[in-house]
Parts: sequence; structure tokens; C-alpha cells
Amino acid sequence: MKRYLNGNIQEDLKKRMVILGGPRQVGKTTLSLQLLGNADEDHPAYLNWDYPENRKDLVEGVLPANQDMIILDEIHKYDGWRNLVKGLYDKNKSKIKFLITGSARLDFYRRGGDSLMGRYNFYRLHPLSLFEVNMAPTFGDLERLLKFGGFPEMYLEKDERSWKKWQRVRVSKVIKDDLLSLEQVREVSQIELLASLLVDRIGSLLSLNSLREDLNCSHEAVSRWVQILENVYYCYRIGPYGNSKIKSLKKDQKLYLWDWSVSKTEGAKFENLVASNLLKYCHFHEDVEGDEMELRFLRDKEKREVDFVVLKNGKPLFAVECKTGEKGLSKHISYFSKRTEIPVFYQVHAGQRWVKYDDVRAEIIPFTNFCAGILKV
Repeated sequence: MKRYLNGNIQEDLKKRMVILGGPRQVGKTTLSLQLLGNADEDHPAYLNWDYPENRKDLVEGVLPANQDMIILDEIHKYDGWRNLVKGLYDKNKSKIKFLITGSARLDFYRRGGDSLMGRYNFYRLHPLSLFEVNMAPTFGDLERLLKFGGFPEMYLEKDERSWKKWQRVRVSKVIKDDLLSLEQVREVSQIELLASLLVDRIGSLLSLNSLREDLNCSHEAVSRWVQILENVYYCYRIGPYGNSKIKSLKKDQKLYLWDWSVSKTEGAKFENLVASNLLKYCHFHEDVEGDEMELRFLRDKEKREVDFVVLKNGKPLFAVECKTGEKGLSKHISYFSKRTEIPVFYQVHAGQRWVKYDDVRAEIIPFTNFCAGILKV
């Protein structure tokens, strides 16, 4: 299937190189090969750092002949990758387009500086969202995404047995292949255990001290391990939003996974799916439009909470509260609408109810309609 970033990447490649990051198996290689005309991994223009023969040629600065576009996959695993790519690009930019892909946060692994500044545009490829699978999404589309997740292979295959097998292999590869190639760690079994513990903390305030006790390790160690799991696109955290009129949290963060399908409860799974769709919306507007976007949550010290707030260039655009059923408007929305300048509050759910509350700038809206009318990505 054609992905939502295909056109933007294709257009940008005419001007500069493109760096494409995202989780393992999210579809980066497939998208790249589509830009080569639906080629396969044997195409001479596709160079993967994990292939020894490609590795040798790249270090020596040898590129395949007669190719107007080159894909460099997983090259961030090489310590000097940015200087290597800079040299290849500066020498060939007038006749070759360069697309760099990798399954880790390529903005994080800079290896001492960004020597490529001004030479590239950076995109983050996300799992399938509700709007991407259907611009007029149905409840059936939502159910399928909740069950099989947004990674294209499993969503398209929609087979539960295959999904279970795929889950075990994917997590193992993320930790043992991606992590070990990028980080100098010895505590692989501890990080694997941490990854499993995080599943039970989806949507919750993340307590590093609680994790430290469960893992019997130092606070510094567990903090570093969580950051590592973020760097390889296993999980992500969002911070609090507040103003002078509310006693909001300052430092606490909520945790979500890139693969919401592993969530153990329907409520956590739905909230994680909503979080991921909102994060995709934020990253799309950052990467494509250049706006500064943030995804946060709203919670005060009396534990009143609204799940998400989306900010654009420092100002709130809207807030989102998740409910699994068609419930009445959350009293926390009414409370915060009087104490913040958030323009509109959406309470999304997996049903059909749609009601507006003009007095508190709020709507109860089906998540399918929210994606089709508001997110559109």
C-alpha cells in the first residue's frame, strides 16, 4: 500500500537528501523501494549496512553505477555515518538522490554533531493510523487496528496466530539487533524484562523508582534503559501541560508504546492507539509543514486529568479525552475548560454518539469521525 509520506519524500528528494526514521517493520524499506519503482531488496540502488558486501563498498565510497537514486538503509549503525553520508552526498548531489533510512532515532544518534545540517529533510514514518487505512473510517477499521496494531504486515494479514509469532520476533529483533548495534550495554536480559514491564504501564505516570525496585537496579540505570528503548522506537513518553491557573504536574511523564496491540486491557489499548494517532499528527506537521508541535497531557495535583493536549508553536490547539464507551462528558473537561485557554476539548470513543457542549467548548465525538474530520493523517 502507498504510505502517507510517499509524495512528500518524493518531492523533497528533488532538492536535498531525505532521512527517514521509524520503528522496525513500520514500512520504511517498502516505501523506499516503491520510490525506486516497486523494486526489491536486490536492486543495485538499495544498499543495506547489515549486508557485508554493501558495508565494504560504502566505507570505500563506492556507489553502484548508473543509478539516479541511492537508498542507504541502517547506515546509522556505523559510528561515522554522518561524515560518510556527507562525503557521498557532496560528491554526487548533482546527479544522485539520497534516501537514508533506519530503525532508530536518527536525530539522536548524531555521533558528536550534525555534520549534515542543511543537506537533508527528516521524516518519521509511523504505523498505520485510522485515517491512513480509510479516509472515511468505520468501526470495523478501528476494531482491526486495535486488534492487530498499525504495523502494515500484521494489519494487512489480520491473522491472530501470525500476529502472536510476529510479536515475539519483532521485540527480540528490536532489543537484540537494533539496540546492541547502537548501544554499549551488557544488561540485555534486564532491558528485555523492562520492555515487558512497560506493557503494564501504558497510559500511566511512569515511575522510574517503581521500575528500579522491580528490576533491582539503580535509578540511573533504569532511566538510561528507558531512554534506549525510546531511541529504538519501542516506547515514547509525553510530558504535562499547565498554566498559572492550575496546579499542574511539572515533571511526571506518561508512557505509551509504538505497538499498541500488545496492551493488556481494552482501555489502555484504545488510549495508546489515540496517543499514537495524535503523535503521528504532530510529527507530520513538524516534518512536512515545519511547525513546532507537542503532544502533552493535562493533570493537576488533585488528579483531575484530560488525556492529551496538542500544541502548535507553543499554543494549545485542542485537548482529547479517551473513553471506551459512550459516556457523558467528563467533569474534568468542564473544570479545565474554565481554567485554560484550550480552544476545544474532544472526548473520543469507539461508539456512535456525537454531542456538542458549547458552554464548555467540548464535543463528544466518535473517534472515527475525529480522525476523518480533525486529524486527517
